[in-house]
Formats: sequence, C-alpha cells, structure tokens
Amino acid sequence: MYETTLKLLQKISNFGYKAYVIGGYPRDLYLKRSSRDVDICTDATPMELHNIFSEIIYTSSEYGSVTVIFENVKFEITTFRKELSYKDNRHPDKIEYVNSLEEDIVRRDFTINTLAIDKDGNEIDLLNAKRDLERKIIKMIGNPKIRLKEDALRILRAVRFATTLNFEIDSVLKLYIKKYGHYLRKISNDVKKNELDIIFSNANKEYGIKLLLELKLANHLDIPNLKNIKITPSMIVTWAQLNATHKYNFNSIERESILKINEVKNKDILDRKVLYRYGLYTCTMVAELKGIDKKTLNEEFAKMPIRSKLDIALSPTEICKVLNKEAGPFLKQIINDLEAKILEEKLSNNKEKIIKYIEDKYLKS
Repeated sequence: MYETTLKLLQKISNFGYKAYVIGGYPRDLYLKRSSRDVDICTDATPMELHNIFSEIIYTSSEYGSVTVIFENVKFEITTFRKELSYKDNRHPDKIEYVNSLEEDIVRRDFTINTLAIDKDGNEIDLLNAKRDLERKIIKMIGNPKIRLKEDALRILRAVRFATTLNFEIDSVLKLYIKKYGHYLRKISNDVKKNELDIIFSNANKEYGIKLLLELKLANHLDIPNLKNIKITPSMIVTWAQLNATHKYNFNSIERESILKINEVKNKDILDRKVLYRYGLYTCTMVAELKGIDKKTLNEEFAKMPIRSKLDIALSPTEICKVLNKEAGPFLKQIINDLEAKILEEKLSNNKEKIIKYIEDKYLKS
C-alpha cells in the first residue's frame, strides 16, 4: 500500500502538480497501526485529475473530490481548498480552491490528522501533529468554539478518535464539546450512527462510552439510558440496550438481532427450547449481557439432538411416503410434533424410529 501510494503521488507530480497523502494513513503509519484508508490532497483540480487518471469512479465537484482506482487500490483525492462558510452545522456552503498544502491543512479537524507524506516519503508536519501524537492528545485546529459550530460532527469524531487511539481530549476542546453538544441534534442520525458504531464496536468502547457520558452527549444523541448499560464486546448488544430502533436506522439484520436479544434477555438461555428457538448467535449475545459463560452455552448447544427442522432425520417428502399422502397442511403439525419430541429426547432422531412413531400415531389413529 505504501509503495503504491508513493507511485500515485509521483504520477500526479509527473503532470506538474503537487500531491501529498494526508490524514489517517500517515497518522497510523507514525503510530505503527495498520491502515488502508488513503486520502490524497493536491493542487490539481477535479477536471485536471480526469486528465491524469483513466479509472475515476466518483467525482464530487462540490467538494473538489474524486475517487480513483490506481493499481487496484481505491484512493480519494481532494483538491487543496478552504471552506468559506458552512450550512446546517455540517457541510461547507462554499469552497475555494487554493494553491498550497499550508492553506488547505488549516481547514481540517484535529492536529493529529494533519501529518502529510510527499512523493519521496518525507513527512511534513506543519501543525505539530507528531507532538500531539506523542502526547496522545486530540486537539482541535483553530478555535474549538468556531470549529464545532461549523461542523458539529467533529464532536463525535473527537470521541471516536479518543476511543480508537486511546487518547485524551484536549481540555479546551472538552469544554466546548460540553457547551455545544446540542448541535449534534442537527446532524443526520445515519451519520451519527456511523460514528457510534465505531465507538461501540471498538475494544476500548468502555472508555468511549465514559467520554460520551462525561461530555454529556447521551441526551443529545437520543440514547439517555447509556449510563445504565452493561459493557459487552458486541456492538449490537450495546445498541440492544439503548432502545434506539425508533431513533436510528438499522439494517434488517441489525434490527432483527436487536429484537431477538430483547426478547431473549429475560429468558433462560440454557433452556434447550430457548436455545433451539433463538439459535446460538442470539443466545451468545445474551450470554454476554447476563454474564453467562459462553463455554457452558456452547456445551448445551452441542448436546442438542437437532438445531433446526432441517436436522430431522426424515424429510417432509419421506413423511408423505410413509403416510401415502400428497403434501398438505397436515405436514406442519407432524413436523412440529417430531421437532418437540426429538428436542425433549422423547424420540430418537433416527429414521427408522421416526417412521415407526409416525405409523403408530398417524396411521393407526
């Protein structure tokens, strides 16, 4: 990835433009963390980038960005710019292209994201990014009072970076996050959920949740019961405790998982009927919540004679043959009966024994 990135910078340079990799990739490289998100900034405009690259898959002229495929790697390339004004406490209302990295860099959010690398692999540190990375501090570029009003998502991004990097948030920035936390209500819930997903799925999530509470952001995020939740490894278990499905958009799998977790959390997940009905995944999530040893749960699951109707040794077609009948509504009743008997170990999941059971119960009646 590193060599490919330098080759891309060199290609832009060959056309007479300046280009740098900036943001998360140089930051993570400096911290010796893995990273694959590569952002490039340049003095080439989107139109000029179209003349350099053949594989451009997306262009956002509004923000001076293009997404290109170079040597099978996706890069986002943004023209040096300054943002003249903001709308809706989130998006720049007007941008203006500029000619230098120095002018472009001051529009960015935190000092730790301003480390840049040029085409020769040289680090460029204009705003003491390395100093703050060494100090493990999240510090806003410019006046937090102004910068948080411009883009309120920076409030959550500060918490996200503090969580994922295990950094402190600068005391002045903390002060203004508390003061301007209410601006989060103006940000779309989809955008906020993306940030919260990263916080809630991180191994350091306990610290992230502590920060959200310390900075008094829970109410502004419509998750007021955050202070009452149990910290577990799973992101979806965290969301399940927050009763937020009416506030945030979840995909169908997430929504179904949250629904099942909340259904099961007051049940005995070691009960074979519960484990069978809801499955190992859901019960494992609830085990995290209830502090039940997952090994015990797995052992109980392994003992079950069947895990679904598909495991029944006699197929629906074979049941019809035994009864000498065409398939019909009666099959559901018989399969449910077999399922219950086998699960309770009142009937062995053996083809011959199931046939005899069906003959005795359904042919002789």
